[in-house]
Amino acid sequence: MRHALSLLAVALTVAAFAAGEIGSLAEETPAPVQAAPAGVAPPRSDECLSPADMREAVGEGRVVEPVTAIRSARTVIPRAEIQRAMLCRHEDGLVYMLTALRRDGHFVHVVVDAKTGKVVGQY
Repeated sequence: MRHALSLLAVALTVAAFAAGEIGSLAEETPAPVQAAPAGVAPPRSDECLSPADMREAVGEGRVVEPVTAIRSARTVIPRAEIQRAMLCRHEDGLVYMLTALRRDGHFVHVVVDAKTGKVVGQY
């Protein structure tokens, strides 16, 4: 019985590695954090839209969907877990403010242009 459980545990571990859910420690090096451009202040959370207003803006086509912003953010922080996505007013228009938790335990904030879906900065 112990051999069957051990074999099952090994098989599940191999399957997880093959599916890419478990990476080696070599892949855990954090991506360098790029600061927002000089003179560009991150949006304040009190300038963010409510979930209903965000749905309305997406429905009217004024901004890209939150999923698009999350995909863009994953290009600069590939192995981080997105914790929150908010649509906020900024001096250049609307931006998505994404909060991500990196594997090393640090939070990273990524700012994505809501019209184009491109990353404009992170801090």
